[in-house]
Amino acid sequence: MSMTQKPMSVASMEKKANEIRVDIIKMLEHAGSGHSAGPLGLADVFTALYFKILKHNPANPDWDQRDILLLSNGHCVPVRYATMAHAGYFPKKELMTLRQLGSRLQGHPERLRLPGMETTSGPLGSGLSQAAGMALALRMDKAQHRWVYVVMGDGELDEGNVWEAAMLAGKYKLNNIIGIVDRNNIQIEGPTEKVMPLENLRDKWESFGWHVLEIDGNDIEAVIDATSMAKAIVEKPVVIIAHTVPGKGVDFMEYDFHWHGSPPNHEQAVKALKELRTLGGKIRSEHE
Repeated sequence: MSMTQKPMSVASMEKKANEIRVDIIKMLEHAGSGHSAGPLGLADVFTALYFKILKHNPANPDWDQRDILLLSNGHCVPVRYATMAHAGYFPKKELMTLRQLGSRLQGHPERLRLPGMETTSGPLGSGLSQAAGMALALRMDKAQHRWVYVVMGDGELDEGNVWEAAMLAGKYKLNNIIGIVDRNNIQIEGPTEKVMPLENLRDKWESFGWHVLEIDGNDIEAVIDATSMAKAIVEKPVVIIAHTVPGKGVDFMEYDFHWHGSPPNHEQAVKALKELRTLGGKIRSEHE
């Protein structure tokens, strides 16, 4: 949890995740390009990370006691930008500069542009290798109280260097790494199991020496509980396979791989925002 935040209830975090989804839709519509499905699906994971799990300080992003969060599938960065803005790293109005020339909020994150962004990511498959290097460095520094979290896409697991890093982390028993795989079953060319089958995914990670947890990645309480459990595993690295709904919260986007790399146009954004603000018609929106 941020050193500058008050503790939030799960109900408050669920509301926050919905606000973050609203901002993601606004950002993508305004930019006219970007990825929709993954960021919407990851809103609960990132809300849990920034408002409960991570030890971080928006007022001092380079704080030497902070946990490290890497986003390996960098195209999903709209969810990280939106969550960081809500957490106080920069003003929310800056979210509307997504993908604009000269903006700090590029379509793939750049480490030197934005305080609190630990790595540049775009080419898929690099995040776990970076995490392993950082975890080894923290072990050398005897920084036992710091954790390295790395979020990966499931389609990204097609990249061979992910498994090279998994092998290394297993060999050196890097128990200060917590991997989170966004298991939403889609990638840009279609369903993952048609493009390049990943199952049995649990068995793959276990064979590389990892402890595996599987959760509903759209359940904030489950995300929090899984990371707590991961910290109790001392003999090996841990990966959390977080089953999420791509396009979560927007009915016409959910489960549809065509939204992996597409933004909503104005008409679609209006429809999506109405659905999010009314929680799918369950409540009345003040914007109606």
